[in-house]
Amino acid sequence: MAIDLSDYESGEAFYGDYAAALADVQKRLSRLQVAHMVCKQRSMILFEGWDAAGKGGAIQRLTMGWDPRHFHVWPISAPTEEERSRHFLWRFWQKIPGGGHIAIFDRSWYGRVLVERVEAYASEKLWRRAYDEINEFEAQQQADGVIIIKLFLHVTQKEQDKRLAARLDHPWKRWKVTPEDFRNRARRDDYLDAVKEMFRETDTRWASWKLIDGNNKKAARIAALTHIADVLERNMPAEPPALDPEFERYARAQLGSPKKP
Repeated sequence: MAIDLSDYESGEAFYGDYAAALADVQKRLSRLQVAHMVCKQRSMILFEGWDAAGKGGAIQRLTMGWDPRHFHVWPISAPTEEERSRHFLWRFWQKIPGGGHIAIFDRSWYGRVLVERVEAYASEKLWRRAYDEINEFEAQQQADGVIIIKLFLHVTQKEQDKRLAARLDHPWKRWKVTPEDFRNRARRDDYLDAVKEMFRETDTRWASWKLIDGNNKKAARIAALTHIADVLERNMPAEPPALDPEFERYARAQLGSPKKP
Protein backbone atom coordinates (compact mmCIF):
# COMPACT_ATOMS: atom_id res chain seq x y z
CA MET A 1 0.00 0.00 0.00
CA ALA A 2 1.35 3.41 -0.97
CA ILE A 3 2.31 5.79 1.84
CA ASP A 4 0.29 9.02 1.74
CA LEU A 5 1.58 11.90 3.89
CA SER A 6 -1.90 13.39 4.08
CA ASP A 7 -2.85 10.49 6.33
CA TYR A 8 -0.45 11.85 8.96
CA GLU A 9 -1.63 15.43 9.37
CA SER A 10 -4.40 15.32 12.00
CA GLY A 11 -2.15 16.52 14.81
CA GLU A 12 -4.33 14.67 17.29
CA ALA A 13 -3.30 15.38 20.87
CA PHE A 14 -1.95 12.69 23.17
CA TYR A 15 -4.77 11.54 25.43
CA GLY A 16 -3.67 10.31 28.82
CA ASP A 17 -0.84 10.97 31.21
CA TYR A 18 2.04 12.01 28.94
CA ALA A 19 4.68 11.94 31.68
CA ALA A 20 3.65 8.45 32.76
CA ALA A 21 3.52 7.16 29.18
CA LEU A 22 6.95 8.63 28.44
CA ALA A 23 8.44 7.12 31.59
CA ASP A 24 6.93 3.73 30.72
CA VAL A 25 8.31 3.60 27.18
CA GLN A 26 11.69 4.90 28.34
CA LYS A 27 11.82 2.08 30.89
CA ARG A 28 11.24 -0.40 28.07
CA LEU A 29 13.95 1.25 26.00
CA SER A 30 16.40 1.20 28.91
CA ARG A 31 15.95 -2.55 29.28
CA LEU A 32 16.38 -2.98 25.53
CA GLN A 33 19.68 -1.12 25.58
CA VAL A 34 20.92 -3.48 28.29
CA ALA A 35 19.78 -6.39 26.11
CA HIS A 36 21.87 -4.93 23.26
CA MET A 37 24.92 -4.79 25.49
CA VAL A 38 24.47 -8.30 26.92
CA CYS A 39 23.57 -9.98 23.63
CA LYS A 40 26.00 -7.97 21.46
CA GLN A 41 23.09 -6.84 19.30
CA ARG A 42 23.49 -4.00 16.78
CA SER A 43 20.81 -1.55 15.70
CA MET A 44 20.51 1.51 13.46
CA ILE A 45 17.68 3.98 14.03
CA LEU A 46 17.09 6.61 11.32
CA PHE A 47 15.16 9.84 11.77
CA GLU A 48 14.11 11.68 8.62
CA GLY A 49 11.54 14.42 8.24
CA TRP A 50 10.95 18.12 7.72
CA ASP A 51 12.91 20.85 9.45
CA ALA A 52 11.33 21.51 12.88
CA ALA A 53 9.37 18.25 12.70
CA GLY A 54 10.62 17.12 16.11
CA LYS A 55 13.48 14.77 15.25
CA GLY A 56 15.82 16.25 17.83
CA GLY A 57 13.23 16.19 20.61
CA ALA A 58 12.39 12.56 19.89
CA ILE A 59 16.09 11.58 19.87
CA GLN A 60 16.68 13.42 23.14
CA ARG A 61 13.89 11.48 24.85
CA LEU A 62 14.87 8.20 23.21
CA THR A 63 18.36 8.33 24.67
CA MET A 64 17.59 10.01 27.99
CA GLY A 65 18.03 6.87 30.09
CA TRP A 66 20.68 5.15 27.99
CA ASP A 67 24.29 4.42 28.87
CA PRO A 68 26.21 6.87 26.62
CA ARG A 69 29.04 4.37 26.15
CA HIS A 70 26.84 2.11 24.06
CA PHE A 71 25.07 4.42 21.62
CA HIS A 72 26.05 7.21 19.28
CA VAL A 73 23.95 9.96 17.70
CA TRP A 74 25.18 10.93 14.23
CA PRO A 75 23.94 14.37 13.11
CA ILE A 76 24.28 14.16 9.34
CA SER A 77 25.05 17.36 7.46
CA ALA A 78 26.50 18.10 4.06
CA PRO A 79 29.38 15.79 3.09
CA THR A 80 32.94 17.02 3.40
CA GLU A 81 35.26 17.36 0.43
CA GLU A 82 36.84 14.01 1.32
CA GLU A 83 33.41 12.37 1.52
CA ARG A 84 32.29 13.87 -1.78
CA SER A 85 35.30 12.29 -3.48
CA ARG A 86 33.99 8.82 -2.56
CA HIS A 87 30.77 6.85 -3.01
CA PHE A 88 28.00 8.55 -1.03
CA LEU A 89 27.57 5.53 1.27
CA TRP A 90 31.25 5.49 2.25
CA ARG A 91 30.79 7.85 5.19
CA PHE A 92 27.92 5.74 6.53
CA TRP A 93 29.91 2.51 6.43
CA GLN A 94 32.19 4.22 8.95
CA LYS A 95 29.21 4.67 11.31
CA ILE A 96 27.80 1.12 11.37
CA PRO A 97 27.53 0.11 15.05
CA GLY A 98 29.62 -2.62 16.62
CA GLY A 99 28.34 -5.37 18.87
CA GLY A 100 26.26 -4.09 21.77
CA HIS A 101 25.86 -0.62 20.24
CA ILE A 102 23.04 1.44 18.75
CA ALA A 103 23.63 4.07 16.05
CA ILE A 104 21.07 6.86 15.76
CA PHE A 105 21.03 8.96 12.61
CA ASP A 106 19.58 12.47 12.66
CA ARG A 107 19.15 12.40 8.88
CA SER A 108 20.90 9.71 6.93
CA TRP A 109 21.92 8.30 3.55
CA TYR A 110 18.47 9.30 2.31
CA GLY A 111 19.91 12.75 1.76
CA ARG A 112 21.03 11.44 -1.63
CA VAL A 113 17.42 11.09 -2.81
CA LEU A 114 16.08 14.11 -0.92
CA VAL A 115 18.23 17.23 -0.54
CA GLU A 116 20.87 16.13 -3.06
CA ARG A 117 18.14 15.40 -5.58
CA VAL A 118 16.09 18.55 -5.02
CA GLU A 119 19.07 20.90 -4.85
CA ALA A 120 20.80 19.20 -7.81
CA TYR A 121 23.89 18.29 -5.79
CA ALA A 122 23.65 14.87 -7.41
CA SER A 123 22.75 14.23 -11.05
CA GLU A 124 19.51 12.45 -11.85
CA LYS A 125 21.50 9.39 -12.90
CA LEU A 126 23.20 9.26 -9.50
CA TRP A 127 20.14 9.77 -7.30
CA ARG A 128 18.04 7.33 -9.31
CA ARG A 129 20.79 4.72 -9.00
CA ALA A 130 20.85 5.38 -5.26
CA TYR A 131 17.51 3.66 -4.63
CA ASP A 132 18.98 0.24 -5.47
CA GLU A 133 22.23 1.07 -3.68
CA ILE A 134 20.35 2.05 -0.51
CA ASN A 135 18.13 -1.02 -0.59
CA GLU A 136 21.14 -3.28 -1.08
CA PHE A 137 23.07 -1.51 1.70
CA GLU A 138 20.17 -1.96 4.14
CA ALA A 139 19.65 -5.56 3.06
CA GLN A 140 23.34 -6.26 3.72
CA GLN A 141 23.09 -4.80 7.21
CA GLN A 142 19.89 -6.70 8.00
CA ALA A 143 21.41 -9.97 6.75
CA ASP A 144 24.43 -9.29 8.97
CA GLY A 145 22.19 -9.05 12.03
CA VAL A 146 21.66 -5.28 12.29
CA ILE A 147 18.16 -4.17 13.25
CA ILE A 148 17.10 -1.23 11.05
CA ILE A 149 14.35 1.19 12.11
CA LYS A 150 13.39 4.06 9.79
CA LEU A 151 11.11 6.88 10.91
CA PHE A 152 9.83 9.88 8.99
CA LEU A 153 8.34 12.73 11.05
CA HIS A 154 5.80 14.71 9.06
CA VAL A 155 4.40 18.15 9.78
CA THR A 156 2.21 20.42 7.67
CA GLN A 157 3.54 23.67 6.25
CA LYS A 158 1.35 25.59 8.71
CA GLU A 159 2.79 23.75 11.71
CA GLN A 160 6.35 24.03 10.43
CA ASP A 161 5.96 27.80 10.00
CA LYS A 162 4.59 28.08 13.53
CA ARG A 163 7.62 26.28 14.95
CA LEU A 164 10.14 28.23 12.90
CA ALA A 165 8.58 31.49 14.08
CA ALA A 166 8.68 30.28 17.70
CA ARG A 167 12.37 29.49 17.35
CA LEU A 168 13.10 32.93 15.96
CA ASP A 169 11.33 34.46 18.97
CA HIS A 170 13.30 32.38 21.48
CA PRO A 171 16.76 33.82 22.29
CA TRP A 172 18.24 30.38 23.00
CA LYS A 173 16.66 28.60 20.05
CA ARG A 174 17.39 31.08 17.26
CA TRP A 175 20.57 29.18 16.42
CA LYS A 176 18.41 26.31 15.16
CA VAL A 177 16.99 28.44 12.33
CA THR A 178 19.19 28.69 9.24
CA PRO A 179 18.81 30.02 5.68
CA GLU A 180 18.67 26.38 4.55
CA ASP A 181 15.39 25.98 6.47
CA PHE A 182 13.78 28.63 4.30
CA ARG A 183 15.45 27.41 1.12
CA ASN A 184 13.92 23.98 1.79
CA ARG A 185 10.59 25.55 2.73
CA ALA A 186 10.43 27.35 -0.60
CA ARG A 187 10.80 24.04 -2.45
CA ARG A 188 8.34 22.03 -0.38
CA ASP A 189 6.49 20.74 -3.45
CA ASP A 190 9.73 19.40 -4.90
CA TYR A 191 10.54 17.74 -1.59
CA LEU A 192 7.05 16.23 -1.44
CA ASP A 193 7.66 14.63 -4.84
CA ALA A 194 11.05 13.33 -3.68
CA VAL A 195 9.64 11.97 -0.40
CA LYS A 196 6.78 10.22 -2.21
CA GLU A 197 9.19 8.48 -4.57
CA MET A 198 11.57 7.65 -1.72
CA PHE A 199 8.79 5.80 0.10
CA ARG A 200 7.76 3.97 -3.05
CA GLU A 201 11.29 2.83 -3.85
CA THR A 202 12.71 2.09 -0.38
CA ASP A 203 9.85 0.83 1.78
CA THR A 204 11.11 -2.76 1.84
CA ARG A 205 10.21 -5.84 3.83
CA TRP A 206 13.63 -5.77 5.53
CA ALA A 207 13.67 -2.02 6.22
CA SER A 208 10.20 -0.53 6.19
CA TRP A 209 9.29 3.09 6.84
CA LYS A 210 7.27 4.23 9.86
CA LEU A 211 5.39 7.50 9.34
CA ILE A 212 4.85 9.66 12.41
CA ASP A 213 2.30 12.47 12.56
CA GLY A 214 4.52 15.14 14.09
CA ASN A 215 1.93 17.89 14.30
CA ASN A 216 1.49 17.30 18.03
CA LYS A 217 4.88 17.00 19.70
CA LYS A 218 3.86 14.89 22.68
CA ALA A 219 1.82 12.42 20.65
CA ALA A 220 4.63 12.17 18.09
CA ARG A 221 7.28 11.43 20.71
CA ILE A 222 5.23 8.66 22.30
CA ALA A 223 4.40 7.18 18.88
CA ALA A 224 8.04 7.24 17.72
CA LEU A 225 9.50 5.78 20.92
CA THR A 226 6.78 3.14 21.16
CA HIS A 227 7.44 2.03 17.60
CA ILE A 228 11.17 1.75 18.28
CA ALA A 229 10.56 -0.26 21.44
CA ASP A 230 8.07 -2.54 19.65
CA VAL A 231 10.49 -3.29 16.80
CA LEU A 232 13.42 -3.92 19.11
CA GLU A 233 11.37 -6.22 21.34
CA ARG A 234 10.27 -8.27 18.33
CA ASN A 235 13.85 -8.72 17.22
CA MET A 236 15.71 -9.11 20.52
CA PRO A 237 16.09 -12.34 22.53
CA ALA A 238 13.37 -12.64 25.16
CA GLU A 239 15.76 -14.11 27.74
CA PRO A 240 19.32 -13.14 28.69
CA PRO A 241 22.17 -15.56 27.94
CA ALA A 242 23.07 -18.02 30.68
CA LEU A 243 25.90 -17.12 33.06
CA ASP A 244 29.04 -19.17 32.54
CA PRO A 245 28.84 -21.82 35.32
CA GLU A 246 32.57 -21.89 36.00
CA PHE A 247 32.73 -18.12 36.37
CA GLU A 248 29.62 -18.16 38.56
CA ARG A 249 31.19 -20.71 40.92
CA TYR A 250 34.39 -18.68 41.08
CA ALA A 251 32.59 -15.38 41.67
CA ARG A 252 30.32 -16.78 44.37
CA ALA A 253 33.25 -18.41 46.12
CA GLN A 254 35.08 -15.08 46.16
CA LEU A 255 32.03 -13.27 47.48
CA GLY A 256 31.07 -15.98 49.93
CA SER A 257 27.53 -15.95 48.59
CA PRO A 258 25.74 -19.23 47.84
CA LYS A 259 23.83 -19.69 44.61
CA LYS A 260 20.24 -18.59 44.87
CA PRO A 261 17.73 -21.45 44.56
